[in-house]
Amino acid sequence: MAITAAMVKSLRDRTSAGMMDCKNALDETGGDEDKAVEVLQKKGLLKVAKKAGAIAADGVIHSYIHAGGRLGVLVEINCQTDFVARSAEFQSFAELVGLQIASMGPEFVRRDEIPDAAKANQLRFFAESMAEEEAASGKSRPEAAKAKILEAKLDKWMSDKCLEEQSAVRDTDTGTVKEICDLLSVKIGEKIAIRRFVRFELGEGIEKKKSDLAAEVAEQLKSVG
Repeated sequence: MAITAAMVKSLRDRTSAGMMDCKNALDETGGDEDKAVEVLQKKGLLKVAKKAGAIAADGVIHSYIHAGGRLGVLVEINCQTDFVARSAEFQSFAELVGLQIASMGPEFVRRDEIPDAAKANQLRFFAESMAEEEAASGKSRPEAAKAKILEAKLDKWMSDKCLEEQSAVRDTDTGTVKEICDLLSVKIGEKIAIRRFVRFELGEGIEKKKSDLAAEVAEQLKSVG
């Protein structure tokens, strides 16, 4: 299949990879753009791996405040130089990450931050829920099947809780936050990493007084009578 300039441009717009890299990936996959993206990502991950040992101590602390001021995020994203930290592409990535945290409420950046106790508690919850389900249905699964189901449930829970593994919420970005970060790292040529974040939601953790309006009105009427 002949690779056209329009096909190369489409892949470049989607991945931000170089023109020749895009053409070579399309040649390799017979013009299949989705497969070409996978090829570029795999090649990019190799480049990212080479940067893994680099020290990324520069970057930004980005703030995102949702409309109305009821929700806010602070996130630290690192790179290797101040020049990259001030670039439009890096700033755009920081905005994406802030929006992601505000929208999806992750609790960790990556899996190795999840405490063993939290994983054990969640696994226990899934096991108890499964036992209740089996008791209600009167059907019991084989132990090996239970173990696989619990493992899959725990894996999905960790994926949902980890920022890097979440799919990007912004329509202009595709892939997980980690994949987008890695592609940007390859494009810019520096190690980029999300270090930490905090998410604030107005009133979170405060026990709010619940009032029964009808009961209050009835009480007032009694006092008036």
